[in-house]
Order: sequence, then C-alpha cells, then structure tokens
Amino acid sequence: MDIQKVAVVTGAGGTLCSEMARDLARQKYRVALLGRSLDKLKIVENQIIEAGGTAISVSTDVANEDSVRAAREIVEKELGICSVLINGAGGNQMEALTNTTEFDERELLDDQSVKGFFNLNMRVFQSVIDVNTMGTVLPSFVFGKGMARQKHGVIINIASMNSFRPLTKVGAYGIAKAGIANFTQWLAAYLAPANIRVNAIAPGFFLNDRSRKIMFNADGSQTARAENVLNHTPQRRFGEAAELLGCMNWLINDEAAGFVTGIIVPVDGGFLSNAGV
Repeated sequence: MDIQKVAVVTGAGGTLCSEMARDLARQKYRVALLGRSLDKLKIVENQIIEAGGTAISVSTDVANEDSVRAAREIVEKELGICSVLINGAGGNQMEALTNTTEFDERELLDDQSVKGFFNLNMRVFQSVIDVNTMGTVLPSFVFGKGMARQKHGVIINIASMNSFRPLTKVGAYGIAKAGIANFTQWLAAYLAPANIRVNAIAPGFFLNDRSRKIMFNADGSQTARAENVLNHTPQRRFGEAAELLGCMNWLINDEAAGFVTGIIVPVDGGFLSNAGV
C-alpha cells in the first residue's frame, strides 16, 4: 500500500501545534488542522497555503467520538489516510485552578478570595480531564485504524511536566497529563505489531495566550509563579514553539527513530533535572 504524507494535527490553532503544523507542511505533508475554533484554524491554513503547502481546516470536538469520526471522513476524502497524528488538543481552564498551594480553612466557607480544592467547580474539573485524556484517546482510536490498515503510522501525544511530577494548583490538568504518559506507553506496546510508533513530547514551560495570563501581570511584570518556574528552569527562560520541532521531526522520521516507541521526551530547559534545592 502506498503510504501518503498526510498529517493530522489536533489543537492546530494553538501556539505550539500551529508551529508543528506549519513545519509539517514545509516537509510536503498534506496537513489537516483540527480544533474547535475554525477562525484560528483558518489563520494557520492560510499561512500554509500562502507558503505553498496544502492544508484544510476541520472544526472538531476531539472529546466527542462522532465529531472525530466526521473529521476523519473529511480528511480521508480530501487528503488521504493519516500517516502522522499529533495529539495536541487540550489545555486547562482558569476555573479548574486553585489560587492556593495548600489547604486553607477559608475554602470550607463562602470566602471567594480563596479558591482551593474544596470549592472548585467539579464540572469544570471533569471537563479538563475529558478534553486532555479522551481528546487524545479518541483521535488515536479513530485515525489509528487507518494507520493499522496500512501497517504504518506515527502518533505523537503532547504530555507535560505534570506527566512526571504533580505541579501546584493544576490538579485536573495534572491527572490528565499523567494519564497521557501512561496511555502513550500502553498504546505503543499495543500498536507495535501494526508498525505504528507512539511517543510523546513533554513541553516544559512555553508561553501561549492562556499561560501568559498566569505568568505575567497586567503591567507586563512576572508573577510569583513565573519567577518560581524560571528559578526551577536551569536555562532561566520560557521555551519557544519552534524549539519543539527538532523533537517532533526526529520522532516522525522512520530512519532516525524507527526503533523508538513508547517514550516521553521532555523539552524543558532542564526543569526536570532541577530539584530546586
């Protein structure tokens, strides 16, 4: 069977995955951009087309199986069978974050100044887990079938520093990203007989629209959390989206990484190497 260079990138309207999608298009992949916001996807699509590449935008709820199946029909009709899947959709919600790093008696009362575990909105907490876990499982389930039929494919999941250790304030996101690491290893072992390699990239602290609100004050100064992050990052800076491309390109290359599956690669400026003491 002829293996086509077709890449599906979920969360392709975001800072990190849009950079991945543009780079895949530069390598002559026909790229399907999946995400909820068609407006954001269209910006990336137009950038790819203007640069001479091929891309389509498909509005998709990656946590909904019917929506992902509908996306696959469009992708296979317009571009062909997926050979590279980047599971980048996910993220956090401010309503799922605590604003304290340890239990505070006030969270048991009707004190809105303290947002602790006991006064979080559990529906929002659940939704963060859903979009980050099932939002990776379902595209793998749906697009992976085409890969299995042609006995070739590469899946790259997007993990996190939370995949290795729990970070304060982000309980729901931490649960989900720890699960992504485990799922990556499980799926890699399961799909090996189908000649499908499954790995994950774990970005350290990169800036996007959401994280900028956490890392910077309105006046542009760094928040206490940003200072804490950088103090634990030996390179003393945030990552740039383009700095993920080398890892992605290694993992999708069957010659360079043909014997590599089931690993989670940190791209973190040394964050995990630093215990902070």
